[in-house]
Amino acid sequence: MPESSPLSSLRLIDGPASAPATLLLAHGAGAPMDSPFMNTMACGLAELGWRVVRFEFPYMALARQSGQRRAPDRQPVLLQCWRDQVAMAADEGPLLIGGKSMGGRMASLVLEEQAKAAPVLGCICFGYPFHPPGKPDSLRIEHLQTLTQPSLVVQGTRDSFGRRAEVETYPLSSAVQLHWIPDGDHSFKPTKRSGLSEQDNLQQAIGAADQFMASFCRDRSGG
Repeated sequence: MPESSPLSSLRLIDGPASAPATLLLAHGAGAPMDSPFMNTMACGLAELGWRVVRFEFPYMALARQSGQRRAPDRQPVLLQCWRDQVAMAADEGPLLIGGKSMGGRMASLVLEEQAKAAPVLGCICFGYPFHPPGKPDSLRIEHLQTLTQPSLVVQGTRDSFGRRAEVETYPLSSAVQLHWIPDGDHSFKPTKRSGLSEQDNLQQAIGAADQFMASFCRDRSGG
């Protein structure tokens, strides 16, 4: 259930308070923090013993209140929202930041500064928007070439925002790990002809995130 708090800081929390680390998880551009994809990721990681805190950017919180879709906030607003969320959670123990698509990209943009200023250990991006669909030359990777903090990108091999054949040619920092979801689209859904299961792909994404988080907390109970 959402915490009782002002709309701009409404949060959904899954997982035990005693978890060895908390993942702050942001939504993508077009769907809220309680979309099916976000619910699956948060609940799946919570079942593995992690604490997952979801929040919404101001435009999505307003859309929830009004019932009308809104365009995403400008990047400075999104980045400041991330800084505010980290500050709110800074005393809750070790943190990782990340999100779906745009939410993950914004997290990666504040990763370096927040790793220095707060207990942020790393970043997880589910479906990174390397470029807009159909515009492979409009890359969003400049900061990914110089990152020094550990980052995990979980990406579908046929994601229109960055297919495997494209992404593997990018000069990304060695701090950026890539985990490929077979035949997955931007939300890891495979084609019917592949014979693969969407549920299996989602579970693989959860497993990749779990292993990444566990690398920071090897003494966590149960794993």
